[in-house]
Amino acid sequence: MTHGSSSSGAPFSNQGSHEPIEAVSSRLEHFPNAFFAMVMGLAGFTLAAERLEKTLGLAHQASLALLGLTLIVFAILLGFYGLKALRYPHMIKWEWNHPVRICFFPAASIGLILLGTAMGPFSMSLSIGIWGVGAFLHLIGTLAVLTAWIGHRSFEPIHLNPAWFIPVVGNIIVPIAGARFGMMELAWFYFSVGIVFWIVLLTLVFNRLVFHNPLPERLLPTLMILIAPPAVGFVAYVGMVGMIDPFARILYYTGVIFLLIIVIQVPKLARIGFALSWWAYSFPLAALTIATFLYAEKTQSGVHEIAGMGLFALLTLVILGLLARTAKAIVNHQVCKPE
Repeated sequence: MTHGSSSSGAPFSNQGSHEPIEAVSSRLEHFPNAFFAMVMGLAGFTLAAERLEKTLGLAHQASLALLGLTLIVFAILLGFYGLKALRYPHMIKWEWNHPVRICFFPAASIGLILLGTAMGPFSMSLSIGIWGVGAFLHLIGTLAVLTAWIGHRSFEPIHLNPAWFIPVVGNIIVPIAGARFGMMELAWFYFSVGIVFWIVLLTLVFNRLVFHNPLPERLLPTLMILIAPPAVGFVAYVGMVGMIDPFARILYYTGVIFLLIIVIQVPKLARIGFALSWWAYSFPLAALTIATFLYAEKTQSGVHEIAGMGLFALLTLVILGLLARTAKAIVNHQVCKPE
């Protein structure tokens, strides 16, 4: 998640300030597609809240409010990015040719998939419609990014980082709602794509982490993305097969071990200045929280239920912290800076 690090610009208007119009236009020109990671994090938080409400037997009131917030954020980001595409199409092309930013184009379609999934308890027709659009767009995005990866463009090992999971492994999210809608063949198709490319990219990422230079500091938070594929894969797989079998356990506990690896890295991560890459902390943690609640439900494990509540509390603190730091960065013109 790129490059909202020590930048000098905010994506919003200059009302109430004496900033020249040119500066606002410059910030729009450099509005990063990595902002859509916010939608993934907030939608994941919404789904985790729905799962907690189900566990506690509560009405879906808090999750409905979170869903509304996520929709508003998505609409705002889509509006700004659409305006950027109209006014600065060369910057869209530049992001597409960037070895890291290319991975964040499908974050928008993942946001749609997650929003459609989260609408399930409130409107089945809206849920299917938005989920379907997101799934279709994400398949197109997957094919486009794969074509770029294996095409004429040259990539170096230094370009590889866990954000590369987003375009292709993101397919593993589709079956969560797909199985609920009874679209089992479609669900298995997306699951197959996501799980196979997870194994391929996980191997490549670990090769890069072990045998090449360390990740740049601003990309270190993307290590958290390692948690998401097995955690989401567990939720999707259990939804399709209806039970926890040995493969489901392997997926779940792979997510747990990756969390423990990240916990060991916390002292190093705590020294990093704020960047949009911090939003990488949100969705993977939400995915593991949901997976833990589901594991508790299927196995009737009180230990896992308590663990799920603990993870949800941590997730809440992380989301609140990210929202506060992002708002501060926008006000202080620390995002939307030239590369």
